[in-house]
Amino acid sequence: MDAETAAGAATSEAVEAFDIAQIMRAIPHRYPMLMVDRVVEVVKNVSAVGIKNVTINENYFQGHFPEHPVMPGVLIIESMAQTAAVLVVETLGPEARGKLVYFMTVENAKFRKPVVPGDQMRVHVVKERQRGNIWKFQAEAKVDGKVVAEANYAAMILDR
Repeated sequence: MDAETAAGAATSEAVEAFDIAQIMRAIPHRYPMLMVDRVVEVVKNVSAVGIKNVTINENYFQGHFPEHPVMPGVLIIESMAQTAAVLVVETLGPEARGKLVYFMTVENAKFRKPVVPGDQMRVHVVKERQRGNIWKFQAEAKVDGKVVAEANYAAMILDR
C-alpha cells in the first residue's frame, strides 16, 4: 500500500444514504439537470454508489429518440460526475462549503448497452487519487447488475 492509499484508507468512513433533499444540499444541480436520485452508499474519501431512476417523463426523451427512447450517454456520464461530487462534498465536510465541483476531463468512456425508461441505473464511483484540488475517479453504471457504461474522469474543486 503506497502512502497516498494509506492516507485515504486512514480517513475513510462509511456514512448513511443520501436522499434527494440531502443531494440537493450537497450539489447545486436541479431539474432538469439533476441526474442522481439517491446515493445509497458513501465511504468518505473512497467510493459512492448513486441511483438514477430513468423514467419516460425525462425531458430528453422527447427528442432522443421519440420512437425508441434512449438515455443520452453524456447524461449517464453526468450521473457519474454528480455521484462523485456528492462523494467529494461528503469527504471534505465543512471545508466544501462555498465550493463547486467542476468536471474537467472524461477518458475511456464506453457505452455497453442502452439505458431506457424503466431502468434503475446504479452508478459506482471510486476515487482513484487526489492531488490538491484535482480529484480523479473511475466509474461504472449498471442496470440489473450489468455494466451499461464506464469512464474515467477528473474534477476540480473551486470556490463559487
